[in-house]
Amino acid sequence: MTSQGRGTIQFTLNGQRYELAREDVEIRLTDVAPDAIRKHAVRINDTWYPAIQAFEVATGIPRSEFISHTARRHLAALGFEVAGNVEPRTTSPTAPAAPAAAAAGPAPTGLELGGEWHTEANVQAALVTALAAEGWRIRSVANTATKEHGIDVIASHDGRTVGVEVKGFPSRNYADPARAGEAKRTSPSTQAGHWYSQAVLAAMRLRGKEPDWGSVIALPDFPRYRDLHAETAGSLAAAQIEVWWVDQTGAVHRG
Repeated sequence: MTSQGRGTIQFTLNGQRYELAREDVEIRLTDVAPDAIRKHAVRINDTWYPAIQAFEVATGIPRSEFISHTARRHLAALGFEVAGNVEPRTTSPTAPAAPAAAAAGPAPTGLELGGEWHTEANVQAALVTALAAEGWRIRSVANTATKEHGIDVIASHDGRTVGVEVKGFPSRNYADPARAGEAKRTSPSTQAGHWYSQAVLAAMRLRGKEPDWGSVIALPDFPRYRDLHAETAGSLAAAQIEVWWVDQTGAVHRG
C-alpha cells in the first residue's frame, strides 16, 4: 500500500489496484446506519462503524473478498480512528439494543477485546492509528496476517522518514483454531527473546539499507521486552535504533 498524501492511499487487493481518499470515505458513509460492532470498529463522521462495513461501503468491494484486519489497516492509514469491540447499548429495559456504535463518543478501550491486544496485527494497527492521528503520512503497511515480507510500517513526518519493525508478544496458546487449548512447548518469555532478536536484526539491516531513515522497533509494553531493552539500550542507541512502546490502550510511547 502506498500513500499519495495524507488524504489518499493506493493499495492492491486480490490483484486489483485501488485508490481511496479520506474525503470519499466520509461522503460515502454519510447517513449510513452502522451495523452492530462485533470486533473491529472505525470512527467516521463521529460515528463508530464495523470496519468491514465501512470499508465495503467506501470501496464497493464485497466483504467476502477481504478480512477485517485489511479494512482496519487501510482505514487507519487514512487517519481514521480504529479500535476493538464496542458494547451494545440499550435505551430502556424493553427497548431493542441500539447499534453498538450509533453515537459518537470516546474510543473503545483496548484493541481487540475479544482476543489479545498484543498480537502483531493489533500492535501494528495501534501504531498506524497513532501516527496518522499525529499527522504522519503512512507510506506503506505490510500485511502481517499473510506474513508479508518487507518493512512493517514506513511513515514520514516533517521531512523525516522512519521504517518500523513491529512485533507482538507471544501467547501461551496457539492461535490456530485446530490447536485451540493446546499450550505451546516454548514459553512466551523464551519466544519473546527470539522475536526481540529478530526485530533488532531487521532494524540493523534497515540502518544499512536506508541510512537516511530512522530505524524503529515497535513492541507491546511487556516487562519481558522492557528487560531485554534495558540489556541492549546502549547498543541500540549507538546504532541509532529507536524503540517505541505500544500499551494496551493503543497509546504509543517513544523511548
